Amino acid sequence: MAELKRFHVGPRLSEMAIHNGTVYLAGQVPDDTTQDIRGQTAQVLAMVDRLLAEAGSDKTRILMTQIFLTDISEIGAMNEVWDAWVPAGHTPPRATVQAALANAAYKIEIVVTAALA
Repeated sequence: MAELKRFHVGPRLSEMAIHNGTVYLAGQVPDDTTQDIRGQTAQVLAMVDRLLAEAGSDKTRILMTQIFLTDISEIGAMNEVWDAWVPAGHTPPRATVQAALANAAYKIEIVVTAALA
């Protein structure tokens, strides 16, 4: 049976789990909610980078990304930050939708699934 590892386990959720060579991240949200969509996106992508590195993976190994925006009209600004972050030739399958998030100050939440290196 394949081992299941959980990281940063809290009472409600774990920030990350690894099973069968796949890394599953919880929805990542910004710490500084005073920033605009560009700033919040950059924060969240930095969190994704840190968690993937901790797992032994990186953004070139992303299998799927789900992006939740509170205002879909901000997709262009979010995409500017995304496009600068994602490596050419390694753009993963992605879904971007408008959604009400758990905290009204969040402009973005990103969920990532990646392969281990």
